[in-house]
Amino acid sequence: MTDTRIVKPEEPRGEITPMTMIQMAIEQGADLDKLSALMDLQERWDAKEARKAFIVAKAKFAAEEITVGKNKHVGFESKRGADTSYMHATLDNVTKTLMPILSKYGLSYSWETEQFEGGMIRVTCILTHEQGHSERVALQGGADQSGNKNNIQAVGSTVTYLQRYTLLAITGTATQEQDDDAGVVSLISEDQKSKIIDLIKEVRADERRFFNLFDVEYIDQLPAAKFDKAVKALEQKRAQNNKEAEK
Repeated sequence: MTDTRIVKPEEPRGEITPMTMIQMAIEQGADLDKLSALMDLQERWDAKEARKAFIVAKAKFAAEEITVGKNKHVGFESKRGADTSYMHATLDNVTKTLMPILSKYGLSYSWETEQFEGGMIRVTCILTHEQGHSERVALQGGADQSGNKNNIQAVGSTVTYLQRYTLLAITGTATQEQDDDAGVVSLISEDQKSKIIDLIKEVRADERRFFNLFDVEYIDQLPAAKFDKAVKALEQKRAQNNKEAEK
């Protein structure tokens, strides 16, 4: 008698992953050493997939048109009697702008704060994807003694400042630029930027106070028209250091 049964073709198997290999190994009665090796493989697989998801999410976030406005004016007389005035984006304005867009792509952030002997404060911003991969950016600085703050206020000001800038740095976000009266600002060249950076390090200037003095948030934002004034200010800092060393 002829066999008329229809043999169905075998269904194609899905992607072979460490998890499917673990399931197959369990079904075949694999020993603990083999299962342990497969579990390690699964962890590396998960970490790789999480990193890929993080990169995709970060790219989608970067494609968004994000503007963080400078919403607060700060003005005070320094201990040396000089007036300081500048605009900046507050931390709450930065977080309010970025949080909804980060969340849309499964991203979130947190901070770690450390204080060291000598008064240095380090803030680390951790950007994490919902699948578990995270990346970190850290900045550090001394307590902000500007504006006649007490010690606690000085520490709090620095922490807030570093939180703001680490979040902007790790997300690759810039704050809104300010235009001059003509509507166009010519910025310093790469050579001028290198000279300023070298001078800041050489005279051990406080970067944050320097940026505040020239109403910028990053060295790249320094207008070319203020380059000579910036160099002069740093040379004055050098002279001050020399006088203090002679005492």
